[in-house]
Amino acid sequence: MNRREFSTLAASAMVLGGSPFRAFADETCQSPYMPKITGTEEFIYVWTLGVEGMGDEQDKLVTIDARPDSSTRGQVINSVSVGGRNEAHHGGFNSDRRYFWTGGLDTNRIFIFDVHSDPSTPKLHKTIDTFVKDSGGVVGPHTFFALPGRMMISGLSNDGDHGGRTALVEYSDEGDYLATYWHPTAEDMQGAEAVGDAVADGFGYDIRALIRKNIMLTSSFTGWSNYMMDFGQMLQDGEAMKRFGNTVVQWDLHTRQPKKVFNVPGAPLEIRFPWGANANYAFTSAALTSKLWLIYEDDGGEWQAKEVADIGNPADIPLPVDISIAADDQTLWVNSFMDGKTRLFDISDPHNPSQIYEKQIGRQVNMVSQSWDGSRVYYTSSLLSQWDKKGEDDEQYLKAYSWDGTELTEDYSVDFYELKLGRAHIMRFGSSALYTS
Repeated sequence: MNRREFSTLAASAMVLGGSPFRAFADETCQSPYMPKITGTEEFIYVWTLGVEGMGDEQDKLVTIDARPDSSTRGQVINSVSVGGRNEAHHGGFNSDRRYFWTGGLDTNRIFIFDVHSDPSTPKLHKTIDTFVKDSGGVVGPHTFFALPGRMMISGLSNDGDHGGRTALVEYSDEGDYLATYWHPTAEDMQGAEAVGDAVADGFGYDIRALIRKNIMLTSSFTGWSNYMMDFGQMLQDGEAMKRFGNTVVQWDLHTRQPKKVFNVPGAPLEIRFPWGANANYAFTSAALTSKLWLIYEDDGGEWQAKEVADIGNPADIPLPVDISIAADDQTLWVNSFMDGKTRLFDISDPHNPSQIYEKQIGRQVNMVSQSWDGSRVYYTSSLLSQWDKKGEDDEQYLKAYSWDGTELTEDYSVDFYELKLGRAHIMRFGSSALYTS
C-alpha cells in the first residue's frame, strides 16, 4: 500500500461516510472460557505468512523466547512450516489452551498446533482440509473463539461469489465439524431485528461473547474477492469498494440465533468486552471511517450501538486495526496500520473515550498484545499479503516494549525479513506454567 493508494482509500472512506494509566492483559481480550497466563509469558507464538522467494516460502508458526532469564530471550527458538502459502491470518487457543488453531484465508486450511506437550516447541497436530465442504460453502476461516469443548470460527466469504456473505462454523475440540450458522441478510433476517437504518449484509469478521448476558457479537469486513486483491487494484474498482461490511450482529450465545443487526459503517473489525461485573458493553473500531464504536446495554436492558470517538484524524484514514482493552476496563490500545501508530484511550467513561497517549511503532503496524500485568506490550506488522505496504515501507517485525504507565520503551525486536521468515501477523502467548500443577 503506497501513499497514492492511501489517498485513494481516504477519499473512498470519506464517502462511507498526560495522566499515568495502568494497563493490563491482552489475555483479557480472548475467550473467557480459556485459562489465562497470570504470570510472565514465556513464549510468543507468531502465525506468519510465507513470502515467495524468501526462506522456505511457507506459512509457519514462529516461536520467540520471552523468558526473562533465558540466554535466547528475544530470539526465534522454533519454527514450524505447514506447507505452502495459505494467507496465514488469525488464530486462537481452544478452551483448555492445549492447542492453537490457525487458519489460511486463501486455501481455507486450518492448522492445529500442540502447544502443551512442549510449549517452547509447538508441533503441528492436525490439519483440516475440508472447511469449505464441511461448512456448506464458507470461505476464509478467520477468528477462532474458544467455547467449552468447541471452537467457533468466523468465515469471511463464500465459495459462490467469493463476496462477503458468510457464516459462523462450529467444530469440536477434536476437529470434527458440528454446525454452520449463516449471518442474517436483508432478504433472510432469520428472526433478527434491524435496529434503526441498519441493513443486514450477511458479512462476518470477529467474534466475542459476554457470558453472563448470553450475548455474542460479530463484526463485518469483506470477502475473498477483496482481501486477496492487490490493494491498489481494489481501490480503482468502484464495485469492489462497495463490498465492505457495515454491521455488528448481536446473537444469542447459547442458541446461536441472531437477535439484532446494528448499523456500524466502515468495516467494524475487532470486538473487545471488558471484565467488570456491571460492564455491559463492548468496543469495536471501524477501519474505513476511523471511528471507535460502543455496543452497549441501555437503561431499559436493550442493546444499542453508537460511535463514541475518532481514531486519529478520520480525514487521514489511519486505518485502525487491532485493539486491546485493559483488565481494569480503564484503557484501550488502538493500532492504526497506515500511520504505524499505537494510541491509548482512557475509557473509564466508555461513553466518552479520550486519547491520552500515542507512539510511532513502525511504517506499518497491525496487531497488539499486552502481558497480564500490562508492563510488556508487543506489536506485529502484517495486515494482508496483498495489502501490506510496498518497498522499504514493508517492514515485517515483532517489537517488544515495556510500559511504565506513561511511556512505551522498546525492549527488543525481531526482523522477520532479515531472518527470512515472512510476514508477521497474529501473536499469542505461551507458558509452561499452564500445564503444571
